[in-house]
Amino acid sequence: MNGIGEIARLKSGRRTRRISSYDVSGRNMDYWKIPAGQARVLADIKGPTCITHLWMTQANHYRECLIRITFEEAKSPGILVPLGDFFCLGHGIVNSFQSLYFTASTRNNNRFNTGCALNCYLPMFFRKRAVVELVNESEEEHRQYFYVDYEELDEVPEAAGYLHAEFRRTNPFGGWGHEIRVNSPEADIVNKERPAWENNYLILETKGRGHFIGCNLSVSNFQGTWWGEGDDMIWVDGYKWPPDLHGTGSEDFLNQAWGMQENAFLRNGSSIHELKNNGYQTSYIFYPENPVRFQKEIRVSIEHGHGNHLANEMSSVAYWYAEKPAAAVRPPAVARRLPVSRDQFSNRWVQRPGGTVTPFVIKLNGEMKRMKAAWRKKISPKK
Repeated sequence: MNGIGEIARLKSGRRTRRISSYDVSGRNMDYWKIPAGQARVLADIKGPTCITHLWMTQANHYRECLIRITFEEAKSPGILVPLGDFFCLGHGIVNSFQSLYFTASTRNNNRFNTGCALNCYLPMFFRKRAVVELVNESEEEHRQYFYVDYEELDEVPEAAGYLHAEFRRTNPFGGWGHEIRVNSPEADIVNKERPAWENNYLILETKGRGHFIGCNLSVSNFQGTWWGEGDDMIWVDGYKWPPDLHGTGSEDFLNQAWGMQENAFLRNGSSIHELKNNGYQTSYIFYPENPVRFQKEIRVSIEHGHGNHLANEMSSVAYWYAEKPAAAVRPPAVARRLPVSRDQFSNRWVQRPGGTVTPFVIKLNGEMKRMKAAWRKKISPKK
């Protein structure tokens, strides 16, 4: 039996357990307080065990707080992601949605920093120890309700990998021609081989053996038109051209077409849609049947606009299982990962002081220079 039928199988050697924020005094203060700038261990669990479910609810700090999970006695966490982004909600915005691995529920859809229930159902196997922490990097006290549900096991399946998740961001992306509208001929440059490897937005780069199971991708759409048309390019076990997996466009990578629709399916969809959020978008894609398997290393990337010409804000969370615990990349400092705001009167995007993070700006080559000149001539023709 597998899939839905597996729920009927009676299994020995498993004991269901829970750690939660319940009030041990017997009263109703069922949350934990985490002071500003401090971390608190939510659960320290001995193995062999599988964490089967995380439930968390809070009123705010979706970008300021980090979920940090360390497996075995690793020196660095394998999961290190802002609270909302881990559960597929970017920008500090909450919204109700359902996917196979993550769900969220709120009575205040499409709003910043308000109450929301968050659920994760990705299994997290470990053999000796797992430490689940919440790191409050905000400037005020944080209140957290939570469940950590798990099963004690006689032994972990030999082939079970360790769940990993990491957050990346660039604000703005260092695109070469942000003024050019997507799908214009002037954006249609050559982007392949090493320039594509070096210039694409990077979702995941890790070494070891494992499989990539999906990601979420968030965009603040500064340009205001379509932010897509970027081909996904995934290299398995080293550079080669073409890459092992080469896609045909951003919405295609996310298993949709003709842009992103306002839906949230089990394996793909939008947890936040820009039409309801004035330019903020978060989409996700999961591969339960077809993960991308690697033996030595993997590099997951996507163009931002065709040939990386756009310069919107971009952030992402990659999810993968690895044979051994590995270190997730450290997210940018809290000031450099807070969402970009919009002025309520002018509706213009407003960058926070010290809030930008652009690892590199794409250097103009000859074709890019010609295309930019052609675009300027196109929109401002001489009389």
